Amino acid sequence: MAQDLASMASIATELKYTPVDTIPAIASGIRNAFNSHKTKPIGFRLLQLRKLYWGIKDNEAAILQACKEDLGKPEFETFLTEIDWCTNDIVFVTQNLEKWAKDEKAPDIPLANKLLSPRIRKDPLGAVLIIGTYNFPVNLSITPLVGAIAAGCTAVLKPSESAPTVAKILQHIIETSVDASCYTVVQGAIPETTALLEEKWDKIFYTGSANVAKIIAKKAAETLTPMALELGGRNPAIVTKNANVRLAAKRLLWGKVMHCRQVCISQNYIMVDKEVLDPFIAELKLFMKQFYPDGAKKSDGFGRIVNGKQWSRLKTMLDNTNGRIVMGGDMDESQLYLEPTAVVIDSPSDPLVAEESFGPLIPILPVEDLDTAIRIASEVHKTPLGLYPFGNKQEIERMMTETQSGGVSVNDALFHGCLPTLPFGGVGDSGHGAYRGRSSFDCFSHRRSVTTTPGWMEGMLDVRYPPYEGKTAKFKKMNERKPNFDRDGNVKFSLLSYILSLGTGKSGSVLSYYDDEL
Repeated sequence: MAQDLASMASIATELKYTPVDTIPAIASGIRNAFNSHKTKPIGFRLLQLRKLYWGIKDNEAAILQACKEDLGKPEFETFLTEIDWCTNDIVFVTQNLEKWAKDEKAPDIPLANKLLSPRIRKDPLGAVLIIGTYNFPVNLSITPLVGAIAAGCTAVLKPSESAPTVAKILQHIIETSVDASCYTVVQGAIPETTALLEEKWDKIFYTGSANVAKIIAKKAAETLTPMALELGGRNPAIVTKNANVRLAAKRLLWGKVMHCRQVCISQNYIMVDKEVLDPFIAELKLFMKQFYPDGAKKSDGFGRIVNGKQWSRLKTMLDNTNGRIVMGGDMDESQLYLEPTAVVIDSPSDPLVAEESFGPLIPILPVEDLDTAIRIASEVHKTPLGLYPFGNKQEIERMMTETQSGGVSVNDALFHGCLPTLPFGGVGDSGHGAYRGRSSFDCFSHRRSVTTTPGWMEGMLDVRYPPYEGKTAKFKKMNERKPNFDRDGNVKFSLLSYILSLGTGKSGSVLSYYDDEL
């Protein structure tokens, strides 16, 4: 209760940016903390994660109020996508961390090389920088931090200044929950972020726009700093004439009203087969009425656009469209309210599709057939963050085979991004690197290959030392693998290899390389 009261009081104060001239010392302190090896013991990491869990739980009321103030976010959505997501993630990680951190036996090692005890050690990358974003300001800051702590890294978190109330609560939680010498918060906007990027990090984790990502990537390249980039994209949904149109309309509408569609993986536009266009629009209207019987504006379950700048951007997109509004269209700048608005467009170059809307706009593009939809999807954005196919089994398989995306939710909207233990990330210009659950630990870990060569093996290793005269044949006999295919690329059948592989689930084995010798 005392924690909650303190954080509630902090809401009333203005967000104070970190003085730029103090940032080098902050970064140096975080690097020194890692170099002290304080964060490497598993027990230390678990303790920090458990304290962070209680820091979030103790400040639930403050988080709810902050998300409402910054984003107009409904209480249900805040619990679902912010508070419970983070606390459940921490519980899952703490229950599995010891298992993940253990050395792994290296796979696919030939029998002779097993004498070297090859294994994979999981080492923390070091001091990392996490740059959060505003649309899920708790989730998209805390979840990567959980991965960094679990991996044994130290970290600086830079929350989004576009969600200033949440940023203050995050700072309060971290300052009062975890070891301040190892994990800290820097507040600010462009000058403070620029100062952070001047420092040397062992990894940078950024969630946000592609334009900012390019700036960060350019700066990181100067020191060859690895990055995880969680971006967005012009994600397509495709509804074929064989799809369950009612289900598609319901689920895709949910994907657009959830958090006012300020969700990077929600569909940016929907391609609908012309044969089912009218019933699809009718179902959209029906479910809109079911979701918000008194209208979205009066509903406590519908959020608001984050700020005036983003609201004006969305209004301009709607003003400039060549399409026809078939649902919605109401807006109120004083409340940053924008009604879910469906617009039938006639071209993929329409302003509603030309860029990611990041708002509750629903462009619908009628298409002749699946061939056209697949072609347009690749032309609009070759590597979006998500793909949302609705159709029969053969159509869905074809859509997944002939397109690329970071993830796929078959017969649904954005659901692949809602499973907290499923790796989440983009591909190409929608991002690279993945996190969530085990993948968060892996994101901030280095898989370090290790071998141990016993002294008694020296006689076996004599072939590697100069002089090399007369050793080639012996080395080839020890090292060369025999192919199981001929010059035309056809696999050769080996009865011995087949017999030896029975029951192993493999088509061959180490011994298959030596069939010719046997």
